[in-house]
Amino acid sequence: MYTAAALLYPHALATSVTLPMEILQAASQMASVRTRSGPQVRMLLAAPQSGPMTLANGLTLQPDTSYGELPALDLLLLPAIWRNPLPTINAMRGWFPLLQQLAAAGTRICSVGTGSCLLAEAGLLEGQPATTHWNYFDQFARRYPGVQLKTRHLVTQSGNIYCVGSVNSIADLMVHITEEWFGSRIARAVENQFSPEIRRSFRAAAYQDVADSSHHDETVIEAQQWLQDHLGQAVTMAQLARRLKLTPRTLNRRFRQATGLSPQAYLQGVRINHAKELLRHSNLGIAEIAWRLGLQDASYFSQLFRRHCGVSPLRYREAVRGKLFDPAPPRAAAAPG
Repeated sequence: MYTAAALLYPHALATSVTLPMEILQAASQMASVRTRSGPQVRMLLAAPQSGPMTLANGLTLQPDTSYGELPALDLLLLPAIWRNPLPTINAMRGWFPLLQQLAAAGTRICSVGTGSCLLAEAGLLEGQPATTHWNYFDQFARRYPGVQLKTRHLVTQSGNIYCVGSVNSIADLMVHITEEWFGSRIARAVENQFSPEIRRSFRAAAYQDVADSSHHDETVIEAQQWLQDHLGQAVTMAQLARRLKLTPRTLNRRFRQATGLSPQAYLQGVRINHAKELLRHSNLGIAEIAWRLGLQDASYFSQLFRRHCGVSPLRYREAVRGKLFDPAPPRAAAAPG
């Protein structure tokens, strides 16, 4: 079981607490059904002291525990701070050592919006990439000149420290974490449930302090890059192995050790992600999209897409475009009679 907690403070933005925890709860329920076992994620709300906490918006939340009594955590959420973050920063100074201890213990810490100011004040972002709410870019840059502020990225990662710029972006990150914890099938189901029309993949949105933080096998990184560069071609794993001067068996073994996937499975994942972008943003037909992905058989592409995403390509296109505003044309004025 994974344990996740969100810290509460008076000016915390409630949606930056509830949305990620609802996503994790949905993932936990799906994983429980799959494994026929109990809950897979334990979620906690923590406040400086026990007892209800009323946020600046008037919403009162009941914490499960206090900061000082938090158990070992897999994930800690620092919510966005409503308006000026300085009052919350000053109120939280006594708890910065706790953040430092959790970070040193390897806890994955995720801040939302100006919640990244707490990480910066605690010294956890010095010399590291970070982002924050766009309205506070200038203020953040002046106050924390030693932080590498990434204004063009909605998500940043440096080791076990993550910053996201908005509530929508924390949803992206939670889907990414869900995939790491429970696999792609549950992650895609969660993604389809929680507004697929606004989501970008973690790797598309994120700035990471290494090219691929999940492994350091340079040959596999070269293989991944080659597969991405030749996405529209009918490539074979034997062809890739020859290019890297490896046997297909050695390539498959090293790729699995580095990524947890076979080269073919990785290529399929890249193809599906690219297909989703084309379905979102183009009017290309299914056969044309399949051809652009190096697949000659549109039927096979549709089967592959359904296996990864749980819906057909056409249904996915309808879902991601379903909430776009498309006003009806005005009625023609009636002819004077």
